[in-house]
Amino acid sequence: MLLPLFEWFELTTVGEIIRTSTWLFPFIEAFHLVAFGVVGGAVLLVDLRLIGLAFRSQPVAQVAQEMKPWLQRGVAVAVVSGSLLFVSESVKCYYSEAFWIKITGLFFALIFTFTIRRKVSMAEAGSIGPVWGRVVGVVSIGLWATVAWGGRWIGFS
Repeated sequence: MLLPLFEWFELTTVGEIIRTSTWLFPFIEAFHLVAFGVVGGAVLLVDLRLIGLAFRSQPVAQVAQEMKPWLQRGVAVAVVSGSLLFVSESVKCYYSEAFWIKITGLFFALIFTFTIRRKVSMAEAGSIGPVWGRVVGVVSIGLWATVAWGGRWIGFS
């Protein structure tokens, strides 16, 4: 059902330009990887604070607030660059189990990060128990690790 849509994406002018260029795909991929590194760093710093393994002298809300612009901009660049990479090889992605794992993980990671994790990390100190903070931090790391693992696996499928 989705295959015709994926075929259409691949046949777009943008998809063809990226696919036929020698250097454009790796150039975009470099931006994508750096952006994901920024996202991963921002997520990990807040999650480690939620778990209680880093920045213990700083309130979770302060760490989350400081990481917020890095997270938002990193996600924006990763989504744009990832979309460009996708249109250049969307039919390959359609048949790739790794792609579907990554996209499913990304869907859940984004929802979790910008709803539950945001609410827990921005809560008043002491209003959320430390166990819930740890659970949220571990779940967040797991979701984002799934995205990274799926993305890395795409290159091998």
